[in-house]
Amino acid sequence: MGFTNLLEEVGGFGRYQFIQVTLISIAGVMMASQNLLNNFSSGVPAHHCSLPANQSLEHLSQVYEVDEKQMLTVFIPPDSSGKTPARCSRYVTPHWELLAANSSANISQLQREGCEDGWTFDRSEFHSTTVTEWGLICSLRPLKQMIQTIYMGGVLTGAIIYGGLSDRFGRKPVLTWSYLQIAVIGCCSALSPTYSAYCVFRFLTGLAVSGVILNSSSLKVEWIPTKARTLVGTLTSYFFTFGQMLLAGLAYWLRDWRKLQVAVCAPHFLFFTYSWWYSESARWLVLNRRSEDALKTLHRVARINGKPEATKKITLEVLNSQMMKEIESSRSSYTAFDLLKTSGIRRISICLVAVWFSTSFAYYGLAMDLQKFGVSIYFMQLIFGAVDIPAKLFALGILTFLGRRISQAVCLFLSALVIFANIFVPTEMQIIRTTLACLGKAFTSASFTTVYLYTGELYPTIIRQTGMGFVSTMARVGSMAAPAVLILDEIFPSLPSLVYGGSAVIAGCFACFLPETLNVPLPDTIEDVEEKWSGRSSTSRKKEAEALKEGVALKKMKEPEGVGLNTL
Repeated sequence: MGFTNLLEEVGGFGRYQFIQVTLISIAGVMMASQNLLNNFSSGVPAHHCSLPANQSLEHLSQVYEVDEKQMLTVFIPPDSSGKTPARCSRYVTPHWELLAANSSANISQLQREGCEDGWTFDRSEFHSTTVTEWGLICSLRPLKQMIQTIYMGGVLTGAIIYGGLSDRFGRKPVLTWSYLQIAVIGCCSALSPTYSAYCVFRFLTGLAVSGVILNSSSLKVEWIPTKARTLVGTLTSYFFTFGQMLLAGLAYWLRDWRKLQVAVCAPHFLFFTYSWWYSESARWLVLNRRSEDALKTLHRVARINGKPEATKKITLEVLNSQMMKEIESSRSSYTAFDLLKTSGIRRISICLVAVWFSTSFAYYGLAMDLQKFGVSIYFMQLIFGAVDIPAKLFALGILTFLGRRISQAVCLFLSALVIFANIFVPTEMQIIRTTLACLGKAFTSASFTTVYLYTGELYPTIIRQTGMGFVSTMARVGSMAAPAVLILDEIFPSLPSLVYGGSAVIAGCFACFLPETLNVPLPDTIEDVEEKWSGRSSTSRKKEAEALKEGVALKKMKEPEGVGLNTL
């Protein structure tokens, strides 16, 4: 209860917390734009093979007095539906006989070739994308999805690197650096001369996105009193929702991938500038033997909250006495391997890995394939963002009244139910299929809201960032795997839905084994977690804690002081 009491002394959730949470959340608006940017920067417009180099559609239309549709019939075969021109092939020679009303030509036997002269794109939906600029279609189509996979690979790598760095150097400096990295690297990606360069820039941007997500979450959680965490956590997640809707508006307005890239990255220069106002987590400062800095930070927060008397009550002696147990524990050095050493932390980590993977897997499987619905991609993005509003109100309600564990399981089971239901809806009923997809997106979004809050409450302060980085790594694996699963529809149309729904069911079962954290103070040490949630006898816990300390002591004897960052 040590730091919880100190937080109440300086004003609980006061003016300072409101300002910092708001500023961090405003910056979070652009995170949705980064994660879903590939829907628009690599959008695939309607296209067909260009006519042979020695032919001109306009000239031929005038000479033969036929319209454009008839000209395409002569040069381009129809696709499998028979309604639109094929995207990746054309006739070797023009077939004017196809224009005859009683033509008996067998189209399937006419000789075809690839798009030797490139493609003609419909510019009504997208003016310019990476697809139109570098020809990422037909045989190069996998390269379009590779951009998103590489970006998510950067986010995955960043979860590992920046999680450990923030536990080592603090939340604030890593967050500030991440803002600057997104601003600079993101704007540079708009100048990419080649596909390879763009992929490198997107990977580096993904690294920084993880730094922002992990550290903004921890800075909010570690400055908020226990009772306010649910409400604040859910309400601030709406900024991500607004970001999805803002992305739809920006993409519709600009319709050029380079301009859109700058629009979603340049604001981070502003976020970098005002992030210097943030205060470092006092919890982290105390647990890293920087009690004097923690005291100054608490006094600053007390003054901003209108509690100047707290600056006299909270002295270095009071701070150290309140946090004595936590300070003693912080003298041990922990790595990601400590997330699996003790029974309580190990159970939490295994269950959270399943929950994070499945939530991200289903979420991005639905969110990154908007063009399949047959309506405007901008409208679909707006709707997919808007469904998060009732979804998060639903999450807030069940988080408050049912607790974290039941909420997490319910969100996952409901998302699986909706995904499975969509399997039995005929493809012709696009409205119903789209509605069910939106519901699936809503429940996976509610699951994300829950797991972000839940994870911050389950892991102790001493390894919270390392834990967040560890489990969210599996979320990035899920987001990288999700697009690849869509290819399975060539084997069996319903197979992707079965995979997405099945993983949600399995993760929902794992969620049932997590401990409840509703109205429970944040744990600061591994021992706190073991005492509360391991479910083992006090004697067993004591032996396990002693073994852990002995392992840390032995590691310190083997490693010279000042050794670099311990990561996965």
